[in-house]
Amino acid sequence: MDLRLPRVRGLLRGPRRILSAAAAVVVLAGAGTWTAVAGDDPPPVHRADRVVEVGDGVRLDTSYFTAGSDGRRPAVLLAHGFGGSKADVRDQAERLAQDGYAVLTWSARGFGRSTGKIGLNAPDGEVADVSRLIDWLAGRPEVRLDGKGDPRVGMAGGSYGGAVALLAAGHDDRVDAIAPAITYWNLADALFPNGVFKKLWAGIFVNMGGGCEKFEPALCRMYQRVAEKGAPDAEAVKLLQERSPQAVGDRIDVPTLLVQGQTDSLFPLGQADAAAKVIRANGAPVDVDWVSGGHDGGDMETDRVEARTGAWFDRYLKGDESAGTGPAFRVSRTVGTGSGDGEPRLEGVSAGSYPGLGGEPRAVELRGREQTFENPAGAAPPAVSALPGIGGSGGLSQLSSLGVGISLDFPGQYAAFESAPMREDLQITGSPTATVRVQSTAEDAVLFAKVYDVGPGGAQQVLPSQLVTPLRVADARAGKDVTVTLPAVDHEVERGHKLRLVLASTDLGYASPAAPATYTVSLKGGLSVPTALGDTGATAGLPAWVWWAPLAGAAVAAALVLTARRRTSAPPPDPALAGVPLQITGLTKRYAKSADRYAVRDLSFRVEKGQVLGLLGPNGAGKTTTLRMLMGLIAPDGGDIRVFGHAIAPGAPVLSRVGAFVEGAGFLPHLSGRENLELYWRATGRPAEDAHLDEALEIAGLGDALARAVRTYSQGMRQRLAIAQAMLGLPDLLILDEPTNGLDPPQIREMREVMIRYAAAGRTVIVSSHLLSEVEQSCTHLVVMDHGRLVQAGPVGEIVGSGDTLLVGTRTRVDAPLAEKVAALPGVASAAVTDGGLLVRLDPTGTARDLIPELVRLDVPVESVGPHRRLEDAFLTLIGDSA
Repeated sequence: MDLRLPRVRGLLRGPRRILSAAAAVVVLAGAGTWTAVAGDDPPPVHRADRVVEVGDGVRLDTSYFTAGSDGRRPAVLLAHGFGGSKADVRDQAERLAQDGYAVLTWSARGFGRSTGKIGLNAPDGEVADVSRLIDWLAGRPEVRLDGKGDPRVGMAGGSYGGAVALLAAGHDDRVDAIAPAITYWNLADALFPNGVFKKLWAGIFVNMGGGCEKFEPALCRMYQRVAEKGAPDAEAVKLLQERSPQAVGDRIDVPTLLVQGQTDSLFPLGQADAAAKVIRANGAPVDVDWVSGGHDGGDMETDRVEARTGAWFDRYLKGDESAGTGPAFRVSRTVGTGSGDGEPRLEGVSAGSYPGLGGEPRAVELRGREQTFENPAGAAPPAVSALPGIGGSGGLSQLSSLGVGISLDFPGQYAAFESAPMREDLQITGSPTATVRVQSTAEDAVLFAKVYDVGPGGAQQVLPSQLVTPLRVADARAGKDVTVTLPAVDHEVERGHKLRLVLASTDLGYASPAAPATYTVSLKGGLSVPTALGDTGATAGLPAWVWWAPLAGAAVAAALVLTARRRTSAPPPDPALAGVPLQITGLTKRYAKSADRYAVRDLSFRVEKGQVLGLLGPNGAGKTTTLRMLMGLIAPDGGDIRVFGHAIAPGAPVLSRVGAFVEGAGFLPHLSGRENLELYWRATGRPAEDAHLDEALEIAGLGDALARAVRTYSQGMRQRLAIAQAMLGLPDLLILDEPTNGLDPPQIREMREVMIRYAAAGRTVIVSSHLLSEVEQSCTHLVVMDHGRLVQAGPVGEIVGSGDTLLVGTRTRVDAPLAEKVAALPGVASAAVTDGGLLVRLDPTGTARDLIPELVRLDVPVESVGPHRRLEDAFLTLIGDSA
């Protein structure tokens, strides 16, 4: 996990100097000039590495990129994200140089090879460094000048780098245009929203910086004080506000492209909204772009964002009036899946003006009596909304956009108010609001407000983007009316679904009062829901790009356990199948909004105890869709899934007997392996003794590594830790999706042994993998799918062929008509062309001795004949050209 924004292209501009013009920039060392020829068309890129002294003994490690002619050109300052270095933005810098910019990158104080303490973009620290780097650019012969000492310069960056771009524009008048992404406007508001401490994200920040001692002393003392108290004080708020773009907001008056993430519990959409309002009021052009991803994972749409950022600087740095900078407001929406494996597909909806978060309000009536609930002692167990920093392709928030609910509220620890079913689809774009009355037995009440999308019958409950609004209600003993502004989202509520407003007393990501208290909450009105851009705007397809690690296995496994705690109506169990781990009958899933296109169609197979079943098929075969239905994450359109005789549906109790590892693993890097597993299990709310932690760890075989921080783990160790996490509770059915991705051969062998050991105790493993040789060695049975349908199922030996299938090697490739002649021979059941020859399956009357003369008679250029025992060839024969 990191806070870096890979490959988001951008720039900076300039002069209201934070430093005197006399401040010197000393080049201490040149690391030489490096040249790369990118191809016949793009010009070669020249890079010069230098260490620059910026005062007080602080040295910045920089790289300077140019390409093409010797003429003057605009400059770009490209900043990296928190925990990163200049190396993270090197590719962006090279592309910008080829596009005609002089690009300067650097590692911020305390990161990479730069020295100094981390100041969280302090005005006299990191922001002052930017001004000194602009001084240096002003002396470069390649850089265009607007005046003496005033280069034409733009600035871009993501997260931490985006904030310094905003701050530099407010402190230094020489910055001419900026493109900050997924960043903050008010850091105090981001980490202390409504006076509640965002403890998990704050802890991640400190640990990613290398520990408290790597920060300026004032910041370290502030963090320790707030973490100990569990609540911010006025001094802490003031300290972070002084380092926030908001502090100089009235001085930011340059063209600004604000890219903000929808899947972001660290810096949600409200941060960009606040920035847009202030900068636009200063008279500057401002465009706002809500991308699908964010700090919690998802698709950062990097290629599209890079193209838009490049056009933004072409317009405002190069002065190219023809550059298309895009709409004033654009939001990306998930509109279904683009393949049988269920990858999200996005479309863009745009508007000619930014509507803000209020949009066009629509009233939604809520129902519910006055409710009393508890804040438990120690605020434990906490409710779960997001798992901060654990995300990836799709991420927890992306799962919510696909209709997957993973949130958990504990009975007796929340109040809920619900609407009637929607009579028509409702598109929410912005921040809903509601007014409630809160009373507490303690002086203050800390609540966490969220709005769920609840499917028919309550079987599916989704928290859009996994976001909550924390609020501290002071002086609540006598009761107080509170207007709650809920998180900004872009989410469609389908006809027949309900909206549910929940106010909970705890949340995993935040600090709640440790002292027990009783809260009483009642409604004072309904929801006001913003509906801007509901059905209008131009749409455009988007390329998908994955940011950060793949979707955390922890998240999906948590989804299984957490949803299993909810109860939903389902057909009665079948006693005859009580001992059968899995039986699938006629399973069908259509693509979204399609009546005749299927991701899975009429699929049937059965898995027994002790089996290791390999699920095989080419991309788009429907494997991942099948696994998601099996895990209760999405509902089928037809057919039946039975796990130990119980029907599977979202929230089915039998899912507590299922463990899953899907598409990679994500862990908190500063915690040990054991601590990560213990934290995960506590979040499920299940008793510690039910985890069977030691047994799972023994099977995974991590040994002494469990005591080390996960950031020290190899890829193989992380994979085994993820498998151990899926094994917690020793589920009777274990589902593994590509568990060997990214592993070297010894690590793959270890993973194979883990699966075999787990099944040896009478449990069942289902593994989906593209490594056919591994499947052949580790699996006892196979299910082969293609285009959503079952191609073949059975024991590995039966499918591969144990003596009845021959590989006929040939000197030259055999054409299809000749293969048909071979297939028609007596004793031959089938013949198919494969790499290097023919794959011939004999019927019970056929023998190799009889076959060879017939092959010679047909002029088959035989070079060898032998038994076929490779799964790869059998697989290719079964699925043909689809592979």
